[in-house]
Amino acid sequence: MCGIAGFIEYKNQVGRDTLINITDKINYRGPDDSGYEFYTKRSFQIGLGHRRLSIIDLSAAAHQPMHHLSWSIVFNGEIYNYREIQAELKEKGLQFTSSSDTEVILKAIEYWGISETLNKLNGMFAFALFNHDTEELILARDRIGVKPLYYFYYQDSFVFASELKPIMAYPFFQKRINFKALHLFLCHGYITSPYSIFENTYKVEPGTYLSFKDKKIVVHTYWSIEEKFSSRVVDESITESKAIEKLDELITSSVKYRMISDVPIGAFLSGGYDSSIVAAIMQSNSEKPINTFTIGFNEKEYDEAHHAKTIATHLKTNHQELYLPINNAKELIESIPHFYDEPFADSSQIPTMLVSQLARKQVTVALSGDGGDEIFCGYTRYALASNYKKYMPISKIMNFVTSILPFTKDILKSDRRLLKLLYLNNHPNIINHDYLYSTIYLKKLVKNHTYSVENKYFEILSKSSNVQEAYMLQDMITYLPDDILTKVDRATMSVSLEGRDPLLDYRIFEYSFTLPHHLKFRNGQKKYILKQLAHQYIPEKLLNRPKMGFGIPIYKWLKSDLSYLIEEYLSEQVIKEQDIFDYDQLAKLLALLKKDDPSEYFSRIIWHLIVFQMWAKQYL
Repeated sequence: MCGIAGFIEYKNQVGRDTLINITDKINYRGPDDSGYEFYTKRSFQIGLGHRRLSIIDLSAAAHQPMHHLSWSIVFNGEIYNYREIQAELKEKGLQFTSSSDTEVILKAIEYWGISETLNKLNGMFAFALFNHDTEELILARDRIGVKPLYYFYYQDSFVFASELKPIMAYPFFQKRINFKALHLFLCHGYITSPYSIFENTYKVEPGTYLSFKDKKIVVHTYWSIEEKFSSRVVDESITESKAIEKLDELITSSVKYRMISDVPIGAFLSGGYDSSIVAAIMQSNSEKPINTFTIGFNEKEYDEAHHAKTIATHLKTNHQELYLPINNAKELIESIPHFYDEPFADSSQIPTMLVSQLARKQVTVALSGDGGDEIFCGYTRYALASNYKKYMPISKIMNFVTSILPFTKDILKSDRRLLKLLYLNNHPNIINHDYLYSTIYLKKLVKNHTYSVENKYFEILSKSSNVQEAYMLQDMITYLPDDILTKVDRATMSVSLEGRDPLLDYRIFEYSFTLPHHLKFRNGQKKYILKQLAHQYIPEKLLNRPKMGFGIPIYKWLKSDLSYLIEEYLSEQVIKEQDIFDYDQLAKLLALLKKDDPSEYFSRIIWHLIVFQMWAKQYL
């Protein structure tokens, strides 16, 4: 796991010092080694920077930038099947000087080319590849979007990096807010790709690579969740036992791949199904107790640690837990903008940072159970979505009433359940209450900009007649990479810890698409097939409990201990001096916050605004 940065500059004069400066903005992503190479070409200058966290091949032979023939590469991630690819290339006569997966990428590209090589790789990655002969730069990102990669292009400057900090530090970068992205953030608490918070700055999307040559960008898609889903062939004849057997084979293969390491490894363990099955398969494939880690809170309503300890005891892992007062999580709030250098408001980032700190004391690699909910229908909102059709007649009646008695709409808006029913008949994303409420309450919040949450993925909702599948697909493409994986990447890398996600192996995605939906959601039971598999490793009585989110009471705190953040960042003076938000509209939201709000929506949007303001204070 590493951090990369670099640039191509056409007219302005930059040098190696610029490259070192921007790359070292993310030195925590790679504290073990660094590499900076700067070249002057006929019409431009190019810099390639690398910060290394040594995981595979700890020797100097794996130093980056790495070169082969006309290619130079800076690479962030892990290629789990690199040994098989290396063996195949050796049979074809290619020679290797290291045991690094980075060298395997270079030799594979020599033999197969970029597109075929990307389709052979099983791993998480983001890399920049420069061909000195053709003067073409290639940026590539893994299929699911585990590893981040940003780029900025304006006039004569093209800059790329694992995070935004190096790009912001580039001397010719222009900090101009992308208001479409700001609207997305206010709605969701994160920004969906390809957008970023700045104009002319984008995320390389999962499953794509872009080529940059002669000041032109061309984007290529080599793997697509949407395409794999659309072209799926569902095996309606498969038996439950055969489906479980195949799933066990795939997850075991994925876990074993992610246990390959030259440094100590462990696993995050919450006691839920996803992390428990990963830990169970890890332990079944280890000759000694694996390391598992859990953060616990003294307050019972937020604590899962005792569940995790029960699972760890059953599996006989070397279990580490740290109990904290829930208030200790507040100490990390001020550090959010530093490590999440784009506005990001999923408050579970804070306990994720805490458990990463705990794990890093003993290991350099930690496996997690991320992805199980999206792939196997695990969220409560999916269960709710399956029932929406039966409420359609009520929605039609409510719409009729409000059309002839307009004043009744304001009455209905006072209750979140009635509000959802009112909009059920004609809203494109009804189970996403953030989007629904945002379109109602945030229309005039951003000054001089019409509120719009254009999301190209809304059209995905029509890809399947099964509403649960449609929402699962949407989350796989948006929520999973742009929220969940962003959260984990920044939290783990903040302490130089590599996070690995076995359930996000692309083979598991593709296999899940072939399974009949009733094997994922059966008689109201979420993640049915994954749970049946888990029960083969861990007794059901130890796992069968209500689902808990990995969260903290951030929204309650805003009305008590954290109210000072509202005074500091959302005061009338601050808002008017900043001149981004309309204070009169904000004052209405703050008034609604003080009322009893069972949906916590207004607390949520106020938290989003505070996070943006903390970010703006540090970077603008």
